[in-house]
Amino acid sequence: MIFNKLKNKLKAKKSLIIYIKTMAGFHTKSFIKHDDYMTPKYAWENIKDYIPKDKVIWEAFYGDGNSGNYLKELGFNVIHEQVDFYDNDLGDIIVSNPPFSQSKEIVTRLKELDKPFILILPSSKINTSYIRQYKNCGLQIIIPRKRIHFTKKIEGVVPKNYKSCCNFDCFYYCYKLNLPNDIIWLDL
Repeated sequence: MIFNKLKNKLKAKKSLIIYIKTMAGFHTKSFIKHDDYMTPKYAWENIKDYIPKDKVIWEAFYGDGNSGNYLKELGFNVIHEQVDFYDNDLGDIIVSNPPFSQSKEIVTRLKELDKPFILILPSSKINTSYIRQYKNCGLQIIIPRKRIHFTKKIEGVVPKNYKSCCNFDCFYYCYKLNLPNDIIWLDL
């Protein structure tokens, strides 16, 4: 009996170590090196009623170009060009799925611009100091009905045998949009 308890504790400890190593590898190697996860069209369709129709949207992170095209297909006036986000200030509102590995720098730049935005970012970012700086400034959250499954690209190409799935949740972080509620849960 004691042997079985020790054996189970050892298995649990091994599983935890494997999990930590896997997550460390995900974040430090693959994720930062290849932070190109393309936005599916349904991610914008889900919130089209919350995006202002009378504003020029700057989809500031080009990716493969499809995100801006999806917003245009939904009837929005969109600027979507391959320009440097840090050196430009285009449109009236930023609507984008930025590179997650640059979240802190991007949010810092957005604070300088003080422009309305909708950003798709991991839900865990709500606990960061750079997001929390918006807590009394009108930050609002839209919570999707299900996980957003991005398409990963490495150097513009979907990797062989890639399965479009996501193992973390994302929110739409919104600023200066005057949404009807501070937290909006999209219906199933």
